[in-house]
Amino acid sequence: MVVLSDRLNAYGLAVDKFLGECDLVVRPLDTRLGKVPDISSVAVMLDGAPVLIFDVEDLVRSIDNLLAGRRLRKLNQGPEAIEVRKQKRILVVDDSFTVREMERKLLESKGFQVDTAVDGVDGWNAVRTGSYDMVISDVDMPRMNGIEFVNRIKRHAELKSIPVMIVSYKDKEEDRLAGLQAGANYYLTKSSFQDDSFIRAAVNLIGEA
Repeated sequence: MVVLSDRLNAYGLAVDKFLGECDLVVRPLDTRLGKVPDISSVAVMLDGAPVLIFDVEDLVRSIDNLLAGRRLRKLNQGPEAIEVRKQKRILVVDDSFTVREMERKLLESKGFQVDTAVDGVDGWNAVRTGSYDMVISDVDMPRMNGIEFVNRIKRHAELKSIPVMIVSYKDKEEDRLAGLQAGANYYLTKSSFQDDSFIRAAVNLIGEA
């Protein structure tokens, strides 16, 4: 069994046998192949045999996706096993790449698992097909704005219980009221990134990661 980890999740990968260790000259994949899932590079053994080098973090993400799609299931270790807590999963929806990445990094630094969506339509598709403990959304987005997005979540019989936080540049009182009336549990401005208000609000809604 080989233990794989991306610092947030760890999985055991069953292998046929352990061959040992060797020093190899690692080369990038031919660009004509594009991105090959779970593979980062290649090497050649001393006998001329080709070797594929795993991208461990990509492989862990693939395992996460398989688990989320129920194509794999976690091993039932019995009552004597140590209890492992399920990592809480958050969907961040914002059309600004900079803001999405800032929110993602802040949340992941506290141990949350984070998926991102680029606008309201992308977020709506994601929240219906994924399983999330919380949704964080911007207001001004193309195709579907944040108010309509939150409204759809709160009108949906199976999704309405998901806590929703709006984080927007709009800081007027009428903007805050519009977000809360749509069903948001929190309305923060993007100045909340400057202190711990953003993380504190997330923990207030769903607890620690």
